[in-house]
Amino acid sequence: MPLVRPHPPHPTRSAATPVVGRSETADELGAALGTESDPRAREALLAALLAIADDAAAAALARHLRSENAGLRNACIEALQAMPFAAFSVLPALLADADPDVRLLATEIARAQPTETANALLAALLAGEAHPNVCGAAVEVLAEVGTAEAVPALRAARARFAKEAFLPMAIDTVLARLASGH
Repeated sequence: MPLVRPHPPHPTRSAATPVVGRSETADELGAALGTESDPRAREALLAALLAIADDAAAAALARHLRSENAGLRNACIEALQAMPFAAFSVLPALLADADPDVRLLATEIARAQPTETANALLAALLAGEAHPNVCGAAVEVLAEVGTAEAVPALRAARARFAKEAFLPMAIDTVLARLASGH
């Protein structure tokens, strides 16, 4: 016999309170996002930030790239990718962040930028990046969206990381693709 509840359970405040249409600022929504554990409420907060899609919303999402919660980090990356013009307001700072993990994650956000913008941002990152994993992430994105404008930065990174196990080969692959016009 199925269990029939006479009354629905009392929902938590965050899950019960509709997010869309509330008057909170992007900063307040971003702060709530960091403490929310209910998946539906988190989705509603993300949707509200996506609806705002301005510089403040991008900043509110970007602050969670340091979170220990991988699901939250990934959701914020996806949201920032979905608002490329707003994300551009935070992207240069993310690509220059002191934390290599943040820089690495920022390369994924750059992937959703217009091609010229992504190339310029990632070429600038490659020009001075010292962490091989961050360079590897930038090269991976450039393998998809790279143009000839990225070639000098790719060559410089290849020379700088010549002794790394994986980077020279990955960079050579991208350079070959760019040379062939694909």
